Amino acid sequence: MRTKMNFSGRQFKIRCSAIGHIIGEPKLKAAKEAGELSETAKGYCEDWLKGKIFNRKLEFTNKYTEKGLIMEDASIDFLSEQLGLGMLFKDDQFLENDYMQGHMDISLPDYVFDVKNSWSWETFPLFETEVPTSGYFWQLQGYMELANKKAAKLIYVLSDTPQHLIEREARNYCFYNGFGDMDIEIYNEFYNKLTYQDVDPKLKLKVFDIPRDQQAIERIKIQVEKCRIYIDKLLTQIK
Repeated sequence: MRTKMNFSGRQFKIRCSAIGHIIGEPKLKAAKEAGELSETAKGYCEDWLKGKIFNRKLEFTNKYTEKGLIMEDASIDFLSEQLGLGMLFKDDQFLENDYMQGHMDISLPDYVFDVKNSWSWETFPLFETEVPTSGYFWQLQGYMELANKKAAKLIYVLSDTPQHLIEREARNYCFYNGFGDMDIEIYNEFYNKLTYQDVDPKLKLKVFDIPRDQQAIERIKIQVEKCRIYIDKLLTQIK
């Protein structure tokens, strides 16, 4: 049975969490001046199109995203208590417009939240004054556009790592260093490294205020249009 490709680049909408993949400019000066997509953006479009063609969903996970998903609700409870916001619930409403789509962690009348769980104390941005990952800036611009908000907060939480992830880290360390079975002393080292009950709660929260940037939002829309053109070009190659 043949796969029917009854879709086009016009159907492409960028997920807010993936805006950072399409927003960069090409490294080559000629490509930049011609207004072309970066290689990263092209790769993202190609993956999107392959997912459509093969009717499959691209899945990505690692220990960082796994911890984030597991600790999401607990982190929301923690930040609401620390910031005095009362009881908060994750916003599971799916939003989209002509260019982007997604759902944010929390939406309040004046702003939106996005919560990030740092993997460990080393990766927690305690002293950062700017958003550490540019992709998160773009993600929140997308959320503000979808929710029609003028401000957003990117909040990093230093949460305790779930026990099964700590055990996995310790077992992997033992295996790759020739210990055989997991050594309890090594497990305790990882446990002490990846849990933070001894740390002042105020030091386990980092908030970045991100104002709405309409020029940035318009740039997202331009990049989505470029992606649509590139996707249609790819389709002509395989039809």
